[in-house]
Amino acid sequence: MTPIAPRITLSTMALRLQRLDPERRRRRLALLVELADAKALRERLHPRRLRADRLRELIANRRRIAG
Repeated sequence: MTPIAPRITLSTMALRLQRLDPERRRRRLALLVELADAKALRERLHPRRLRADRLRELIANRRRIAG
């Protein structure tokens, strides 16, 4: 029998990189928090635009399902 070599995939490499670089992970989380805050602010300031965006997304989803 031949020994089975462990498969290295992009996901396992990414997990290892995240564990090795906590500073990068911290910066990424901070960026995601800033983006979420910006989105929440935009939704509060422009509710009409939010409705239009949701409607556009629903139409696109229906076209994907139908097409």
